[in-house]
Order: sequence, then structure tokens, then C-alpha cells
Amino acid sequence: MKRGEVLELDIENYAFGGKGIARVEKEGGKYPVFVNNAIPGQRVKAQIKKKRTKFAEANLLEVLERSDLEKVQDFQPVSGAPYITLPIEVQQDLKKESTLAQYRRIGEINDIDALFHEYIASPLDYFYRNKMEYSFSCIRQNLKTGEEEDDAFALGSKTRGTWWKVEDLDKPSGLFDEEIETKLQELRVYLKNTGLKAWHPPRKHGFYRHLVIRKSFSENRLLINLVTSSESLDSFDREGFVNKVVSIFGDRVAGIQHTINDDVADRAKIENGENKLLFGDPVITEEIHGLKFEISMESFFQTNPKSAELLYQRAIDYANLNYDLAGKNIMDLFCGTGTIGQIMAKGIQGAKIVGVDIVPEAIEDAKRNADQNGLENLKFFAADVGKFLREYPEYAGDIHTIMLDPPRAGIAPKTLRKVIALGAEQIVYISCNPATQARDAKELAEGGYSMKKLSLVDQFPHTSHIEAVALFSK
Repeated sequence: MKRGEVLELDIENYAFGGKGIARVEKEGGKYPVFVNNAIPGQRVKAQIKKKRTKFAEANLLEVLERSDLEKVQDFQPVSGAPYITLPIEVQQDLKKESTLAQYRRIGEINDIDALFHEYIASPLDYFYRNKMEYSFSCIRQNLKTGEEEDDAFALGSKTRGTWWKVEDLDKPSGLFDEEIETKLQELRVYLKNTGLKAWHPPRKHGFYRHLVIRKSFSENRLLINLVTSSESLDSFDREGFVNKVVSIFGDRVAGIQHTINDDVADRAKIENGENKLLFGDPVITEEIHGLKFEISMESFFQTNPKSAELLYQRAIDYANLNYDLAGKNIMDLFCGTGTIGQIMAKGIQGAKIVGVDIVPEAIEDAKRNADQNGLENLKFFAADVGKFLREYPEYAGDIHTIMLDPPRAGIAPKTLRKVIALGAEQIVYISCNPATQARDAKELAEGGYSMKKLSLVDQFPHTSHIEAVALFSK
């Protein structure tokens, strides 16, 4: 077996992170091969990307035979929803068992079954996302013929395993707003007829690059950002584009933006280029737990707000489980736009919330939203969490509860040691990657904090992603 080799494999089981497990006969026994996004019971074609002494990893190229577990759905298959053919109950079972295994293996928490509290399902199984980023490409994957077409005009999602090919989205994917994805092809036809070219990813030229849409569930309104290069910019009819978008989506359109991005990196971020507001407002408003949050195109906000409500409620329930937090100091680290801190400030009379995040724009959003919600006893700081804890030593010994919500990589060891040094009575740890939470749980245990409860929260049905909320007590 060599890197790059293509094999036909039978998937026998499922591992954490969305990896199907196949086993290949070798001298000395069966050799495991982990295949991204493969489902138990499938026969697949996969390409080896890494080879180790004890296992190999492979990319899924093609499903040759479906699993008996699967049920065909009337959605367009997209790479972002590899498990949409699995009944939701099967998805949940696979996620739960493979995730708890991470706490046993990485965190060495052998009694995790006793500590496990609940699997919290998403309130919406379909159409749950509040943001979607679509790509343009002049290299299209024809879904009917399987052929790659050059000099085309595609708008949709990237073909699985590629960064240059795009599949036209002709009907809803089951993830994002049903009306938007039903009407997206109408906008694609209009943009194609402007005569301006879709981006050519390998050659780095063309005009249309990305279309990003954000949605407010509470208001049912949309922010739309068209990302283009500056190539042929003088020929782009901004007014015509605005009129077309409004004619398609009507009064749901809250704002339309245009970002000019000539960076060769394939990203739709506004900071990579010049951004202009073409129509309406630059923000929409979402409501969680009765609080209103203004969201700009670049704000970090939970992708599944209906599920996020349950996630935050479980975190707050854990914080309140053993203590009356009235008048106590609560530190919200990696706070983002301060959502959980504001919910706690609303629900816990007299609690003093300190929020810290490295992204200045997120902190500005947090301050503005807290003011608009009429909340007091909150302080927000734009700072690196590790440096903040060093620069404000007065908080040592004076923090009762710490709320942690770090990025997928978890918490840097030095920063985690500083968190432990604060001496809080309890830590409520929200994680978008339970594997890193399991790793950090081991460090917390060495620092005197033991896990008391754990819940899993499914914010992303039809994907391998799962979030976790854990309570650690001193």
C-alpha cells in the first residue's frame, strides 16, 4: 500500500470525526484504513493519503455500493452533508458512541458513561444553518455525466475532495434556507448572462468568486455578500445586481454588500479586500433567550441558533447546579460576541461577568449588544486570553466560575495552566471539538478539577461534528 494508491474498501465501522473504518488483509493480520465521511456498510473507492505503521488514512472518492442503513433523500447531495442519507437516530448513535470513546482513550476518564448526562438533539433536523458560503468556478462537475467541464459558470458547493471544481446547486441541500437554495439557480443564470467570468481557481483569474448569505431566524431576513475580484470591475452593474437580488428574495433582503478580493487565497473574508454596502443595512438581528444580537457579515455567531439556545442553557444549568451565583464573579473566556455572558447577566441577578476574546470586532459587537439589551455588570476585553490573565492578576482568587468556549484546537497548555491558577470553584467548558476537550480534561484533572457531568449537543446534523458541555469542579 502506497500513498496515492486507489483502493476499493468495505466500511465496517465508524470512528470519531467522521471516519469510516475498513480493514485490509496484510501479513500479520488486518490493517485498519480510516476513510473520511464513509458510512458503515458502504463499499467505496478511496485514495490513500497517509500511511502509518498501524493504520492508514484515505480520502473518499466514490461510493460504489450504498449501505443498508442509508435512505435516499430528495435533497441535492453536497460535500458539507455527508451523512444526510442516514436516519437522524443512526447519526446520533454513531456520534455519541464514537465521542464518548474519545474521553476514555484521550482523557483517560474510564467512568465517562456514569458522568454522561444527555445527548441534546438539534431542534431542526433540516434547514438549520444561518449562514452559507457558495463558490463560483469556471470548472464545473457535471452531476449527470460525471465529467469535468472547463470554461463553464458554476455556483454552488465544491465537489468532494477538490478545491477547484464546483457543482451547481439546483435544489435545496437540506442544510440552509429552503427558499434561498430553490431560487439560487435564478441568480446564477442572471450572473452568467452578465458576461463576466466565474473564478478559475488554478489560474487565479476571473470575476465572480463567492456568494455569502446570512440569515436571521427571528426576523427571517438576509444579509448577502458578493465577493469578486477587481478584474473587469468597470463592467459590473452593481445597481442591476441589487435589483435582481431584491426581485428574487423580496423584502427578506436586509442588506447587500460587495467585497473586492484579489487575494489568491480562496477565502471570502471581508478583511481580505475592500467592502461596500450596496443596499440596506450592514447587520441583521437574531434573538436568543429573549436577548437581541446584532450580527454583521463577519461576526462570529453560532451557525445553528435554535440548537445554540439549548447549548447555552445547558452550560448555564451546569454553572447553577451547585451554587447560588448571585453577586459572584464569572469569567467568560473566548467569549466571542459575548452571547453566553449576556444570557448569564440577564438570568443571574447581581452576577459580575468579565468577557475576554482576541477578536476586537467580536468584543465591539459584545459591548454594543449588551448596551442594547440594557445589561449591566458586564465588562468585555479584547485581548489574548493567556496574556489577559497575566496582565490582570487581581482576578486571581476572585473568580468563582469560569465559562470556557475555546476554538477547535482547544486551549494552549500555558493558557490552561493560567486558567487553573485562577482558582475558580468550577469550570464550565463548552467545546466544538470533544477530542481536544478530552485532552484538556486530563490537564484539568492534574490541576485539581474533576469532570462531574457531560452533555453532547448536536448543532450540525448530517455532519460528523458534535459539541460538548462539561462541568468540572475543584
